[in-house]
Amino acid sequence: MRIWLGFAAVIGGSLLVITPAFPHVTLAVKEAPVGADYKAVFRVPHGCKGSATIKLSVKMPEGIVAVKPQPKPGWQIETVKEPYDKPYHLYHSEVTQGVESVTWFGGRLPDDYYDEFALIGHLDGGLEPGSRLYFPAVQTCEQGVERWVEIPDTSQSPEQLRFPAPFLKLLPAVENDD
Repeated sequence: MRIWLGFAAVIGGSLLVITPAFPHVTLAVKEAPVGADYKAVFRVPHGCKGSATIKLSVKMPEGIVAVKPQPKPGWQIETVKEPYDKPYHLYHSEVTQGVESVTWFGGRLPDDYYDEFALIGHLDGGLEPGSRLYFPAVQTCEQGVERWVEIPDTSQSPEQLRFPAPFLKLLPAVENDD
C-alpha cells in the first residue's frame, strides 16, 4: 500500500510540474491569412483572483486596420483613434488613421463565468506570413488588474511568459479565383 501511495504522489507531483499555466485572455481563432478580414474574439475565462471583471482594454497591433468593435449587451465601448505609422490601402482607398485601442466597460463578468469580447478588422496584405500579431490586453476587476501584455523576444515562446499578450499567427494570403 505504501508503494502505491508513494507512486501516486510521484505521478501527481509530476503532473503538476508539466501542466502548462491556464491561459487567460486569449484569442478564439489563433490563425488568419494576411490580406483578409479577421474577427478577433477575446476569451475571458475568469476574473482576477476571484474578483469580477469590469473592464477589458485591448491595444491593436500595427497592420490591422478598419477595426470595429462588436457591441456587447450591458457593456459600453470606448475606442481611441490614432494615425497609422504608414498609410494602408483598403478596398480601393487609402486609410491613414484608425482604432488604436478598444475598451469594453460598465458591465460585470463574475469570476465564475466565461465571456467573449469581439471586434473585426482587416489584416493588411503586407504583413509577413508566419509572423505573429500581438494584442496586449488589460483586464480590470473590481479588485485588481491583470495585464496580459508580455510579448516574447526572439529566444522565447508565448508559453514561457507569465502574462502573455493574446496573439494571432499570420498565414499566407488566400488566392481568389475571381
